[in-house]
Amino acid sequence: MEFLILFFHCLLLITVVQGSSPHHQLDLHENHQRYSFRPRKLFVFGDSYADTGNVKKSLANSWKEPYGSTFPGKPAGRFSDGRILTDYLATFLGLKSPVAYKWRNLQKQKWYYGMNFAYGGSGVFNTFGDLLPNMSTQMDFFEKLINDSVYTKWDLQSSAVLVSLAGNDYSAYLANGGAFQGLTSFMSKVIDQLVVNLKRVRGMGARKIVVTSLQPLGCLPRNTKMSSFQQCNETENIAVNYHNLLLQQAVAKLNNETRNSEIFIVDLYSSFTSVIQHKRDYLGNLKFETPLKPCCMGKSNGYLCGSVDDEGTKMYTVCNDPKSAFFWDNAHPTQAGWHAVFATLKSSFDQIFKYQ
Repeated sequence: MEFLILFFHCLLLITVVQGSSPHHQLDLHENHQRYSFRPRKLFVFGDSYADTGNVKKSLANSWKEPYGSTFPGKPAGRFSDGRILTDYLATFLGLKSPVAYKWRNLQKQKWYYGMNFAYGGSGVFNTFGDLLPNMSTQMDFFEKLINDSVYTKWDLQSSAVLVSLAGNDYSAYLANGGAFQGLTSFMSKVIDQLVVNLKRVRGMGARKIVVTSLQPLGCLPRNTKMSSFQQCNETENIAVNYHNLLLQQAVAKLNNETRNSEIFIVDLYSSFTSVIQHKRDYLGNLKFETPLKPCCMGKSNGYLCGSVDDEGTKMYTVCNDPKSAFFWDNAHPTQAGWHAVFATLKSSFDQIFKYQ
């Protein structure tokens, strides 16, 4: 019964939202005065879709070859062969990518551009015990820097905040024995905690907050492998649409509470879906013949991109040209994939930062 309720909720969402272009996802106040807003810094919270090097080397393959092979030419902690969402947003804003919190004491000169607190694999709740700081803990780190006068409230008021939530809470829920039938109630808990986090960063002074919708999890290579990378898992995508519906409702309520700060939803679901369906980027410059197949994949079950055996032998294969692949590994886009996604989203960011 619970799944049927979820299904019908999502049919409504698909009818109202999915058929629209990405900029329709933005929750803009129609009566607001239009003005140009160019952020001075970028602050980032979330997971691997935004992390530029926070996770410990001992915990993630993102610090192993062939990650980073396109940019910066060696493993640097990004879960891709190159640039990711954070990098493209920073470039769009005319900023350098904010320094990862992990390197705050080594690269103080880069504090000027903001800071990235995102940790790959994290969520709003603990996803791997205490190994990864959840979003609340990430904000604790940031609040301490404010209390220590590293950043001021003005810094936050004049900057942009990116919040990425790519589904690790749900993966952890299912991996720990959570039943799919109980997923809808758990989704409500995830959104409720996300709202707590958004209110908190808004209370710190943030005026422009960008939060990602959930991408089509059913289209990630880890879920399309069973169909030889030919079909998405639509059952999972229905669940994703329900998460995104709850997110829209929550953000609309938050925006109605105050006129001093705005939260915008960046529609990763529609942008991913558009690129995958059309097998190319928005401008047609990049083509992905088999968009559901990752460029880097394990040679056999149990091995992931970047894995080696006890003798150091590579237990993965890499495609000839990462630019021809939308996905890099079993869950993350290539640099070309993120480039295609951001090209689709550019009109949304134009509205947020230039004309809002």
